[in-house]
Amino acid sequence: MNFTPTPLSSSYLIDLNPFQDERGWFARYFSKDLFEQIGHTKEWVQMNHSVTYKKGTIRGMHFQVKPYREVKMVRCIAGSVYDVIVDLREGSPTFLQWYGVELSAANRRMLYIPEGFAHGFQCLADNCELLYHHTEFYTPAAEAGLRYNDPLLNIAWPLPVTLLSPRDEKHPYLTEDFKGI
Repeated sequence: MNFTPTPLSSSYLIDLNPFQDERGWFARYFSKDLFEQIGHTKEWVQMNHSVTYKKGTIRGMHFQVKPYREVKMVRCIAGSVYDVIVDLREGSPTFLQWYGVELSAANRRMLYIPEGFAHGFQCLADNCELLYHHTEFYTPAAEAGLRYNDPLLNIAWPLPVTLLSPRDEKHPYLTEDFKGI
C-alpha cells in the first residue's frame, strides 16, 4: 500500500499495490504495522457496506461527535464516487477546508479519514458500492451532519444532485461562529 497525504492534515489517500497474474489480482488493504506508521492505532470495530442506485445521489456529510468521534476508511468496490471530507477539528490548520477525490472499483483507491472530519460522497455512476471501516460503533445520539451545499464550505460537486435523503436535507448550515468539534 502507498499512503499519500491529502491537503487536509492527517488524512490519506491509499493506493493498493496488487499482485496480478493470469488468474486476476490480489492486494492487501489493511496491515496493522503499516497503518501504525501513519499514526493509526485504534481498532476497527464496525464495517459497513452501502449500495447507492442512482448516479448523482449524494450521501452526507456525516460525522459523530465526542466521545464517539471516529476514524473511517472508505473504499469503492463497484462503480465510481466523488468522495469528500471536511476538516471540522477545532484549531486545525485545515479547519473547514474540504478535499474531494474519485474512488472507484477501477482505481482501487481508499480514503483514510481522521476523527473530527465530516464525510460524504456523490455517485458518478449508477449502482455504486462502498465499504466503510469505523473505529467507533454507530451511536445515534452522537450522529451529526452538515449540508452538502453549505455556502461556507462551497464544495464543488461534479454532477447535479439527483437524490438526497430526507435526513441529509435537514442537516444544518454552518454559521460564522462555528468553532469545530
